[in-house]
Amino acid sequence: MTDPLVETTSAGTDGAAGGYGPFVYLGAPNAPLYRRVMRALMAAKERFTVHVRPEEVCAALRADGGDPVDDDAVAEALERLAQPAWGNLLAFPDSSRVTALEDFYRRRILYQMSRQGEAAERALAQYDAVLGTRGALQSVALEDIVALLTSLRDTVAAHAAGEAVDAARTHQTLRSLRDRFVELAENAVAFMGSMQRTIDLHDADVEVFLAYKEQLIEYLERFINDLLTRGAAIADLLAAIPDDGVGFLAAVAAERESADAAPGEADSARARVRETWLRQWSGLTDWFVSTPARESEAKLLRARARAAIPALLAVVRALHERAGGRTDRTQDFLTLARWFAALPTDADRHRLWRSAFALAPVRHLSVTAATEEAWAAAELGTTTPWALAPPLEISPQLRRSGSYERRGKAVRVADRTAAKRVLAERARHEAEQTAEARRRILTDGPRPLSAFGELDPAAFRLFLGLLGDALAAMGPRATTAQVHTSDGELTVTLTRLPGAGAMVITTPDGELSGPDHLVDIASTVDRVAPSAAAGERVEVYA
Repeated sequence: MTDPLVETTSAGTDGAAGGYGPFVYLGAPNAPLYRRVMRALMAAKERFTVHVRPEEVCAALRADGGDPVDDDAVAEALERLAQPAWGNLLAFPDSSRVTALEDFYRRRILYQMSRQGEAAERALAQYDAVLGTRGALQSVALEDIVALLTSLRDTVAAHAAGEAVDAARTHQTLRSLRDRFVELAENAVAFMGSMQRTIDLHDADVEVFLAYKEQLIEYLERFINDLLTRGAAIADLLAAIPDDGVGFLAAVAAERESADAAPGEADSARARVRETWLRQWSGLTDWFVSTPARESEAKLLRARARAAIPALLAVVRALHERAGGRTDRTQDFLTLARWFAALPTDADRHRLWRSAFALAPVRHLSVTAATEEAWAAAELGTTTPWALAPPLEISPQLRRSGSYERRGKAVRVADRTAAKRVLAERARHEAEQTAEARRRILTDGPRPLSAFGELDPAAFRLFLGLLGDALAAMGPRATTAQVHTSDGELTVTLTRLPGAGAMVITTPDGELSGPDHLVDIASTVDRVAPSAAAGERVEVYA
């Protein structure tokens, strides 16, 4: 004999498995209890327990630290989870402890997690784990990827040389490379996401953030350096493995993974697995190798990590300003405005204004406290007659001299004629020296530097400045450059001489030597057209 209700529940489970029934309980009114029950059953399955009784579930719920739940609520939750519309559990009659006919008709059920319910719980556990992790920037994963790619490069080279290759070891290396790369990429994305939330102060504990900010910045700098060095090594290793070598590695992995395929499906499984490995290898290459059309993901990640450092410092500054107050007076004025709005009368507002901006009347040092008290007691209105007001005391000195202030003797005007004459003479002498130096270095047409011979110090200083401006304007590629002085009086055209020897210009202070050039220094008043030289010309103003 069997329990009809239990039999119906068990039979209908497979029919509910076609859709997403195992996830329906998440939107039910009693979803937290269902979630706790499913976690308890999942923990029992991880202990390799096949069937679970309701009292065992109740004991697990009492031990999980949640709110207490009575046995009837747990039994009802188990029944709902085992109904065909949801299909999270399978229900079977519990006849192992039946000793009498009355016990047989009493409802006793064993529960087992269905395949659909287990898949749903594993998906939810993965969902919670992904949302709960902060991620990490794994420098060790970069080192492991370098080691694994080095091994695969050597394997491809050995295969190209005709040597035998261990297929099992190659497949295991590929799987390790894929796992480490997936772990690196997922953790990097999670870490940068949590970092952005920290920068935005959405999920950040301010005290914790301020406590570990230096460690966080040091962590970012270390990862940036590791990604810069090991990322370049990974890119070189990927470039060292040719396309036929990648195809060989994908074929080895496909052969190993399709070895246990069902009869008649080996070829399709092998082709499908090979395409998957080629696609994953392409993703690995795109992650570390840039192209003219796009930047690599590693470079973009490095840029984001580098940009996060000044952003973190900006957050620190904002937190310090928030804790210690702003350095400007914005908050002070806002507080003062609130005080003004709260005062009841204009007299109070005027008194606050004088106190805030120090606009109290100026008091002479001779004013005593008694005088101030008398002034305060004799507050007269505007209608008080002069006869009733206290007398106005005027100093006798003020009556004698009025408000006139006696001034001292005026300072004599200094005669600066001699100083102006000295300055004018000095300016005239310097102008004559400059004009003479300019006339001295005029070439009257193109002229090699070696033809200058000897120059006096003034002419050499002017010539050296013009020559430096022309060489800087010409650069390493151009053959001709033309510059002008700031006043526009001189034009210098410098032309490179192919195969020219060395030149020497002598001055009283020493000698200037270097490769010979063709130079044309002309005045704009009587300018000689420079020779047309082949090559690029650059015109600038010195």
